Amino acid sequence: MATFDLNIMTPEHEYFSGKAESLTVNMPDGSITILAGHMPLVTAVEVGEISFRTETETRTAVTTNGFMEVSPTGVDLFVMSCESPEDIDVARADRAAKRAQERLRQKHSLMEYKATQIALSRAMARIKASHKRMK
Repeated sequence: MATFDLNIMTPEHEYFSGKAESLTVNMPDGSITILAGHMPLVTAVEVGEISFRTETETRTAVTTNGFMEVSPTGVDLFVMSCESPEDIDVARADRAAKRAQERLRQKHSLMEYKATQIALSRAMARIKASHKRMK
């Protein structure tokens, strides 16, 4: 299968840089899979699980919001955080989800409400990815 250059970056580090056969990410209106030769695209990326296939393996990760640029030379994915399922502390993610759910029950400003929704989405994505890893 044809490959493309894939770079997954956060503000703190480069999560992955190499050749990939495919990349699947969450966008605001659904998920998209990128293959070699995809048309140029710039899009927002939502909190959730991504997967990408290299020539030797399929890898998954949990990302937060960001954006992706698909160009003729490859794909650059810029997200605030990216972590492998095996690096997720499930107990910590459960506590974060419970805190976020409690904050959603309280009355807050719209900005606080949106921030809490993002925190809950991230915690739930982390829990989901870690449960898949344990199966």
